[in-house]
Amino acid sequence: MAEVHQSRRSVLKFLCGVIGSVGLWKYLSSAPLIPKPKLEVARKDVPPEGALVFDEQRVAVICSAGDFFALSLVCTHLGCTVRITGDELVCPCHGSRFDRTGQVLSGPAPRALVRMPLQIEGEILKVSLS
Repeated sequence: MAEVHQSRRSVLKFLCGVIGSVGLWKYLSSAPLIPKPKLEVARKDVPPEGALVFDEQRVAVICSAGDFFALSLVCTHLGCTVRITGDELVCPCHGSRFDRTGQVLSGPAPRALVRMPLQIEGEILKVSLS
């Protein structure tokens, strides 16, 4: 009878070790790579010397002197969504002002707006959203 008790204990130790090892492996192994979401825009849709705003993503694709770039519309002060007004971007919450390239004109925003990675593939502009 003592042998049966020992073998049960050995089996339980073995199972706990296996389960623990699998759990540890899952915890320590890297997460699968998830493709970054992208926003695709036709070049012709961005007005010359203008901006195309995507409210839901809080991103603007801007054309300036024939060059395209994307700016996050999240204010670097407290995260409000800035609005494009003519030649400036203005935060409605606390009045920070940015130029069309995202540089701070007046605070309280401590930093420029974030430039989003943008790739040009033919007539399509692809903006990485993360």
